[in-house]
Formats: sequence, structure tokens, C-alpha cells
Amino acid sequence: MSKPEIAWDLSVVFPSVTDPSIEKAIESIQKAADELVTNYQGKIIKFSSKELLNLLQDYEKYLVETRNLGMFSRLTFSANMTIPESQKIFDRVNKLQANLSKKLAFMTLEIGKLVHSKSELITDKNLAKYKHYLERLKRAVPHQLSEVEEQLIIEKDQFGIRGWSQLQSKWLNTRFFEVEVEGEKKKLSYGEANSLLPHPDRATRKSANQAIYELLKEDSELFTSALRNITNDWTNVTKRRKYESEMHASLIANDIDQKTIDSLLKTIDESSHIYRRYLQLKAKLLGLPKLANYDIVAPLPDAPDIAYDYEKAKELSIAAYSKFDDEYAFATKDMFEKNRVDASARFGKRNGAFCASWFKGQSAFILQSFNDSLSGVYTLAHELGHATHDYYFTREQTILNSSIPMIVAETASIFGELLITDLLLSQAQSDKEKIAIISRVLDGAGMAAFQVTARAWFEQDMYDAIKRGEFLDYQTISNFWTKNRNRIYGDVIEWQDVMDAEWTMKVHYYMANFRFYNYPYVYGQLFVYALYQKYLEDGKDFIPKFKKVLSAGSSISPKEIGDIFGLDISDPEFWKLGIKRFKYFVDELEKLVK
Repeated sequence: MSKPEIAWDLSVVFPSVTDPSIEKAIESIQKAADELVTNYQGKIIKFSSKELLNLLQDYEKYLVETRNLGMFSRLTFSANMTIPESQKIFDRVNKLQANLSKKLAFMTLEIGKLVHSKSELITDKNLAKYKHYLERLKRAVPHQLSEVEEQLIIEKDQFGIRGWSQLQSKWLNTRFFEVEVEGEKKKLSYGEANSLLPHPDRATRKSANQAIYELLKEDSELFTSALRNITNDWTNVTKRRKYESEMHASLIANDIDQKTIDSLLKTIDESSHIYRRYLQLKAKLLGLPKLANYDIVAPLPDAPDIAYDYEKAKELSIAAYSKFDDEYAFATKDMFEKNRVDASARFGKRNGAFCASWFKGQSAFILQSFNDSLSGVYTLAHELGHATHDYYFTREQTILNSSIPMIVAETASIFGELLITDLLLSQAQSDKEKIAIISRVLDGAGMAAFQVTARAWFEQDMYDAIKRGEFLDYQTISNFWTKNRNRIYGDVIEWQDVMDAEWTMKVHYYMANFRFYNYPYVYGQLFVYALYQKYLEDGKDFIPKFKKVLSAGSSISPKEIGDIFGLDISDPEFWKLGIKRFKYFVDELEKLVK
């Protein structure tokens, strides 16, 4: 008997992809954009604080509607990329947003120039709620180009890098992979094959990895061409915008400085032996002399056979969030009650999981392919953390304060993982169950903190090679991948030959105008692990501070967020607090294994 479809209800945004209300929304958005041009273009540089306030409020009304339409088109496409109507609306809205971005490119350029020349506006009482938004704009001014140049970059990316990105995503989600599942050969979609990577049967895991990366490697020249063009393009953009490095733009976007990120990545480098220690423990638990790459996130063979169907995952998530604080669990309950989660695997569905903020509805939508595993429970709890974050800031902030940098965006989601861990460990009936839970925590945290750091090093190596005049062919790129992978894993893992193609399926490398997408996950992991230490120390006094941070959106900086908890993120010693929490789990596991 097939499982019932678990799909989100997008009709609360628009009734359908063909409903006339979409056409009306497009017309209204275009009209609003035209009015912004007529009322403000070329005039902003002379504005007073009250005039700037009026502009920002008008701009926000436009942003609420255009992002509402953009979210709807993206979600319908992500849920099933094979439906022609979804493809059409996604393509149409992408083109519309690109054209409107060109038309309104003057907006942030002129506002930035205004606050750069009149810094006193940033602290003007009329603009108090936009203080940090204006600070961030001012920081970007030295790297802005002329209005025409900014428009040309948008045009260049629309059918350039964005085309590469769509190609990579469509390739993954329109291929079938032949996998031997418990001895039976099956043709599976990428989402189905990928869901087998943590399968209990080792031969199935091996087959799934082999099938996925063998097919990716067959088309390696396609992905090599895409990544080579994207990285070379960004090298040119970096020079044109006078960034200090290829990472500099991401530092501005993440509202952080190079020194802090360098300290973070150095801490990971110096602590990778703790992760390797866990992997050696896991090999022992699996009864293996050494882990293979397809064992890294494998479930333990003697873990208790506990069913985690979707209904059980919902129940656990609600209980975990409620245990932290009753009011805090409101968002989680609301997401389920209003069908805001799309959890069924299907052909053509976007791989992975994400949470899309719905500002206009003061809510969110979650996409994942739930696979009845403990991993699925953690993914759901993680994405519900994002949703909870969305519920808090959309009720307290205007949309210009909703541009939360990635390094902050993971705060509630990773905290949600720790909440579910607390609950599961408290309910555990045996040491074996505790071992399974802690192993899952260390699998996730190890990948997010340690393996993802290798991805950042990998990306830097490509840019360094370009500056040396080297040609990025498949073997060169793959060598960078394996070198940095081994910097983290050392010699504790045996790798299948096809795993040198692993970089090809990482969607982040193909995104337009956002390089170094990876280190924010490392930041988020260690930052929240440090926060968790504070929670254990402060108890209930911690909760209002946490809610304050989530409610702030992007109205304060990451450093100010740390200050709320009495933590200094600029101190190199700070990151070791997060490592201590990771080490705590490794120590606990070691005690249980012995």
C-alpha cells in the first residue's frame, strides 16, 4: 500500500500556477517598480531622513509582493520540475525579477551613496529601525559599480551562471540511477537514490554511492566546464568590484570580517583529529577495521529498530520544541496544522531540504524528502528551526530587516537539532539507543563543521590556481577536492575511486554571485554549540535572549548577537567553546562504547 502524499498547500499564496491572480500580481508589481523609478531615481542623494524613510517604506511594499510571487514560483518548481506549467511560471518570474532588478538597480546604489556621504543619517532617530540595514549598505558602497554596469551584470548572470545552475540542478533531478537495493536492481530518481546513502545494508549504500557518482563522473566534462566558467567569471567580478579577495563579497553578505572567519577555520583545522576520533569509534561500532566513504553516515547495525514515520517525527518535533518553551513551539504546530511541509519523495522534486520564509504570510514552507529514518527526524527538526526563526522576525521586523546573513540563519535550526537530541536521549531505553542518537548528532555536526570546511578550502584552491594561470580541467579540480577532503579525514576513510567526482553535485558552487557559500554552515554549527553551553548554564534565563535574537532578523550584526549572550565572536578562543560541545558528544560516545 502506497503512502499518502505529504505535500504543502501553496493555494494560500496563489490558488494555482494558472490562476488569473498571478497575472494581476505581475501587473501590480511592474506598476510599483515603475512608480519607484519615477518617484526616486536620481533624487535620493539629496534626501533628508524623512524622505529616505518614505522611500524605504515604499520600497518595502514592493519587496513584499515581488518576493511573494518569487517564492511561489520557486516552490511550485522545486516540488516538481517536470510540470510544464510550473516550468513556465518559474521561467517567467525569473525573467521578470531579473528585469525589475535591472530597473531598480539604482535604489540600493543611490541609498548607499547617500549614507556614505551623510553618515549621520544612519543614527537619525527617524531611521532607527533601519540603522543596521543602512550600515550594511554603506559597507558595500566601495564595491558598487555604475547603474549601467550593475544592470549588465544582472543581464550577464540571467542567461549565464543562472543557466549553468539550472542545468546542474535539472541534470540531477531528471536522471535515473541503477542501484542494487538489498540485492534487487532498481532504477531510481536522484532523490530516491540519495536517500539510500544512510541505508542499513552496506552493499546498498555502496551501490547507491557508486551509481550516483559514476553517472556524475561520466558527464564530468559538463560539470567541469560549468565550474571553470563560474570561477573564472567570479575572478573577473572580484577585480571589477575591487574586492580584497574572492571571499570578500561573502564576508560583506554575511556581515562578518575575515579575521573572525580565519579564526573559525583555523579552529576546525586544529580540531579535525577529534572528528577522526569519532570516525574511528564508528568503525568499531560497525565492526570494521576502517570506514569506507559510504559508511560515514551509515546507521549502526545493532541500533534499536525504532520506527520514525512522518507522524512520529511530527510528534517528536512538537515535543522537543515545547520542552524548551511552550510559546516557542507555536511555529512548529502551525506549520503542521496548515500543511506548510512538502515531505514526499517524487520524480522531478528538488533534492535536499530547505525552508522558504514567507514574509507576507508571517510563516514559512519546508521541503524535504522524508525517508522514515532518524536522519529524517533531524532534518525536519532542523528545518522547523528555520521556520521558527521566520515566525519570530516576520512579526517584529519590516522586510528590509529580513535579509538574515547565512552565518546567523542556521541559529534556530541547529538549536532545533540539539533540542530533538535532548528529547531523544531522555526517552532512550538503552545504551544502544543512546549510541545511535549520539552517532547521528556527530554524523551531522561532523559533516557540517568539518567536511564543509574542506569545501571552503577547495573553493579557495580553485581561485588560487586561476591567479597562478592554471587551467581548471576535471583532474585539477578533483585533485583540489580530494586534497582538502583528506586534510579533514586523514587516513581514517577508504574512498571509492568515483568519489573524486563528489564536487560535481554540490549545488552551491553553481549559484550566481555567491561564492564561498559553505563556511557559514561551519560558523552556524560552532556558534550554536557554544550557545547551547550557555543554555545549559543559564537555564530559563537563556530563553528570552534567544527569542530576542530570532526576533531581531537582520536588524543587528552577528557580533551584537553574540553580545546579547555575553559571547565575543571576535575572540579566537570563542570558537573552542563550540568544539568543546562536539568533543563532549565524542567523549560520551566513547564511554558508552567501552
